[in-house]
Amino acid sequence: MAIWIDVSTSRHELKMFDDDRLIKTYPIAVGKMLSPTPTGTYRIINKHYNPGGPYGVLWMGLSRPHYGIHGTNDPSSIGKDVSHGCIRMFNADVLELSSKAPAGTQVAIHK
Repeated sequence: MAIWIDVSTSRHELKMFDDDRLIKTYPIAVGKMLSPTPTGTYRIINKHYNPGGPYGVLWMGLSRPHYGIHGTNDPSSIGKDVSHGCIRMFNADVLELSSKAPAGTQVAIHK
């Protein structure tokens, strides 16, 4: 079993896969025009619960410094291009994703 994550910034979707089987699709918010979410392949390198501020209940840092997948204190932002490049999720969704995606999980980000 190999969990990995596929992020489409244009569709505002984060998909979790187990090898080639789709497990779940989540709605997300991504970076705005002046601070787009970086494309490429990264890994989850750390997790911080209750980081405070705009990050909601959980921060999962990516191998690209200063970028991550996190919850939000503004659920109305999901589905929009509003962040400084991070991937925002509903708090319940980021907790569910985190429970299945350990540190080291590959994250592929594309348009």
